[in-house]
Amino acid sequence: MAETDQMVQANEEFAKEFEHGHLPMPPARQVAVLTCMDARLHPEKFLGLDIGDAHVIRNAGGRASDDAIRSLIISSRLLGTREYLVIHHTDCGMLTFSNADLQSKLKEETGTDADHIDFLPFSDLEQSVRDDVQRIQASPYIPEGIPVRGFVYDVRSGKLSTTES
Repeated sequence: MAETDQMVQANEEFAKEFEHGHLPMPPARQVAVLTCMDARLHPEKFLGLDIGDAHVIRNAGGRASDDAIRSLIISSRLLGTREYLVIHHTDCGMLTFSNADLQSKLKEETGTDADHIDFLPFSDLEQSVRDDVQRIQASPYIPEGIPVRGFVYDVRSGKLSTTES
C-alpha cells in the first residue's frame, strides 16, 4: 500500500470520531506560529496546542518569506491573532547549502536557470531567527504592538530556547 493510501485510510478512522467541526475559524489562543516544515517538528505537541488553538505556518526553514508574511497578515488582520512565534531548529537542512549551490544543482538537473530564486538558506541559526523576527516586525501590514518572539527548537532534547533580539 502506498504511503498516501495509508494516510487516506488513517483519515477515514480519524473522521469517524472527529468532534471539532464546530470550532470557529479564528484560533482560540490568538497565536500564529511560523516554523520549519522539517518532519521532526510537531509544533502542536511541543507547544501544547490542540485543534483550533493556533495558526501554524510552515515552510523550509520557518522563514519569514513573502508568503509567510502574507499568511501572518491574514491571520492578524482578518482572524484576530495577537502574538507570533518564529521557531527555527537545530540540525536544519537550511544550514547545509547556499543559494548558489541549489541554483547550480537546478541548472544542472533541469537545464533551467534558477538564479532569480532566493531559497533563504542561512549559516547562523540564531541570527536567522532574529532576522525573521525583525522582518515581520518591519512589515507595514503587521499591526503595531504584536509581540513577535523568536525561538530555537532542539531536535535532540525537544526543548525550546529563546533567541534574544
